Amino acid sequence: MKKGNMSSQKEFLIVVNPIAGGNDKTDLLEAVREFADKENISLVEYETTGKNDEEEIKKLYTKHKPERVLVAGGDGSVKMIAEAIGHEDVVIGVLPAGSANGLSVDLNLPGDVNQNLEIAFHGDFMQMDMVNINGKKSLHLSDIGVNAELIRNYEGSNIRGKLGYVLQAFNTLTELQDPFHAIIEANGNTLETEARMIVIANTKRYGTGVTINPIGKMDDGKFEIVILKSLDLIFITKVLAGKMPIESNKDVEIISTEDALITTDVPVCFQIDGEFCGEIDRLDIKILHKQMKIAVPKTT
Repeated sequence: MKKGNMSSQKEFLIVVNPIAGGNDKTDLLEAVREFADKENISLVEYETTGKNDEEEIKKLYTKHKPERVLVAGGDGSVKMIAEAIGHEDVVIGVLPAGSANGLSVDLNLPGDVNQNLEIAFHGDFMQMDMVNINGKKSLHLSDIGVNAELIRNYEGSNIRGKLGYVLQAFNTLTELQDPFHAIIEANGNTLETEARMIVIANTKRYGTGVTINPIGKMDDGKFEIVILKSLDLIFITKVLAGKMPIESNKDVEIISTEDALITTDVPVCFQIDGEFCGEIDRLDIKILHKQMKIAVPKTT
């Protein structure tokens, strides 16, 4: 951990996930340092290790009370920050640097590093909802079924980045498990269905840019349950590749709600914000309204 100019009036914390996306963060971190120095901002740096990161981040926040917390990593890294200090009165700036950067896509963050730094340091903020799923927080998109299987396989492989995703998508879809039976209770109604995949969506798009929840809003006090009912492999492949629109599709049903209970007939692969969370047969879900301040581009 390093610290910059102690005489600075403002203090920011940056959390870097060194292994996110399988790419070197050296250039990005140097760009953050240069930007902070130019703005006369003292920078506290923390590099994640995978051990007690949340506790260490909480300690740093308590000690320094930074005005903003920057996150250089993927959706999983942002989620970890949200778990640690999302309840605090602090703006979180996302610097996408992971394999899965779906949240940055939905926040309309640009691909240019300098533009992202401007937003992270000086951008407006929105009060973003979270979703509580079995006691765990989700910021973006969680799901059960085929996509979670893909993430499990990706996490178990040695090839990172987009190539790793492509390879595991092929492997997952060619070795697809049987569909599962689900009972979904929401808004006073009960739906029973066969499904390949059920998404719990706080936002619209996966990091690949694929729109899975066209009606999603991150601050409306609701989440959506997106049910992919089709058992057809070609249909599922097209959806995951962004070649099949979700809107008005008879094989897709979307339920907007504040809370829900989903049970399945067999344990099914489950992921939260790009992180595989094992196999489950029950999801107890509730919206957490306006839980975190997150930096967004300024509106004109």
